[in-house]
Amino acid sequence: MKILVAGGGGREHAIVSALCRNSAVELYSVMGKKNPGIAKLAKEVFHAETDVEAVVDFAKKHNIKYAVIGPEAPLQAGLADALWEVGIGCVGPKKMAARIETDKGFCRELMQKHGIAGCPGYKICKTPEEAAEYIKSYEGELAVKPTGLTGGKGVKVMGEQVDRDGAVEYALTLKDQEIILEERLLGEEFTLMAFTDGKTLVPMPLVQDHKRAFEGDVGPNTGGMGSYSLESHKFPFVSDADYDAAFTIMNETVAALAAEGCPYQGILYGQFMNTRDGPKVIEFNARFGDPEAMNVLTILSSDFSVIAEHIAEGCLTADDVSFAPKATVCKYIVPAGYPDAPHAGDPITTGAADNTVLYYANVIENESGMLETITSRTMAYVGVGDSLEEAERYAEAACKNVSGNIRYRSDIGTAALFAKRISHMDELRK
Repeated sequence: MKILVAGGGGREHAIVSALCRNSAVELYSVMGKKNPGIAKLAKEVFHAETDVEAVVDFAKKHNIKYAVIGPEAPLQAGLADALWEVGIGCVGPKKMAARIETDKGFCRELMQKHGIAGCPGYKICKTPEEAAEYIKSYEGELAVKPTGLTGGKGVKVMGEQVDRDGAVEYALTLKDQEIILEERLLGEEFTLMAFTDGKTLVPMPLVQDHKRAFEGDVGPNTGGMGSYSLESHKFPFVSDADYDAAFTIMNETVAALAAEGCPYQGILYGQFMNTRDGPKVIEFNARFGDPEAMNVLTILSSDFSVIAEHIAEGCLTADDVSFAPKATVCKYIVPAGYPDAPHAGDPITTGAADNTVLYYANVIENESGMLETITSRTMAYVGVGDSLEEAERYAEAACKNVSGNIRYRSDIGTAALFAKRISHMDELRK
C-alpha cells in the first residue's frame, strides 16, 4: 500500500514510524525541511508541503492510495480537497472542516449554534481597538487570541501571562485580523484525540502537554516542551464523568460539522480545561498534536495503515484501534535560547537510550552525518514503561545523554509535577 505523509516535524516522524510497522506500506514523504528520521524510512522525499499543486502531482506520479496530513498549514491550504479530487483518500479534513482549528471564531459559533456543551463565554472583535475597549470594560479575566493559526504561541491569558494593561497592549498589536476574547478558564488541561471517519469516533489515550518553556511551568508558551500519558490511558484528575462529557463534545462537534455540510475525516484533537464545572474546550485542532502524537503513536498496537484506510473509506470501527497498556513520557530537546532567541547550527550528539523512541523534529544532518540544531524544537525522546515513574526515568536518562548547545525540561512526567496536577484539581473541586 502506497501512503503519502505530509509534514516534516516530530509529529510526522511518529506518524511515519507507526505506518512503517506494517512492512507492506510503501511510504512517500512531502515536507519543507528534510527530516533525517523520515528520510530514512521513506521510499522517496519531495520537498514541498503547502504547494498543493506540486504535492498532488507528486502523489499522482507515484500512484499514492492514501495520504496522512500532519500539520495544519497544508489543511488550511486545501491539500485534502485537492487530493480527494484525484481519488486519493485522506486522513485530514478538507479546508472547510479544518476551520475547526484555522478559524477560532467559526469553532465557537459552531458550538453555540448547535448547543454543544463546554463552550466558554467569548466575544469576537473585528478590530484591535474594539478588543481593547472590551478588555477595559470586562470585570473578569480573559484569554486574548487571534482567530487564525498561531502555532500554539499566540494566546495571552490575563492573570497568568499579562495584567489588564498588558492584555490591552497585546490586543492592539493584532492588526489585520479578528480577535477572539474568551473567559479565562481555571483547572487542569488535558488532551483527548480521536480517529474519525466522519461518523464514528475512536478515542486515544489522554495526554497532558506542557507548553511553558521552563521548569515549573514558567516562561513563554512554546509549541510544547513535552507530554505524558498513563498506563491506564486516563488521568486521576479527569473523572469518568469528565471523560464522557469531553468525548460527547467531540462527537457532537463532528456531527455538527456534518450537518453544516463539512464532513470531517481524520484526527480530531480536543484540548480541554477540566474546571470545577466539568470540561471546557480550550481549542480543537484538525490533526494530531505535537508532541501528543508521539505519546499515543508510540504505543499504538494496531495497524495504523488499516486505521488510515478505514478513515478514508468511511468504515472505521472501535475494533480497528488498540493501544498497549503502557505509560509514556515525551521530553523535547530544544536549541539554547528557545523559544525567544533560539541558536541554530550547533552540533548534537546522542548516547544510549534504553526503552525510549527518538523522533527527529527540526534538525538537519550535515554532510559529515552530524546532527545540527535549527531554530525550533529539535527532537524528542519518548520513554515507555509500566508506570509513569518508569517511563519518566527512561526519557530523562536518554535526554541526559544528549550533548550540545541544547536544553530540555527535566520536570515533565515527574512524580512531583504529577502530584501538583492532582492537588490543584482537588482544590478546585472543594
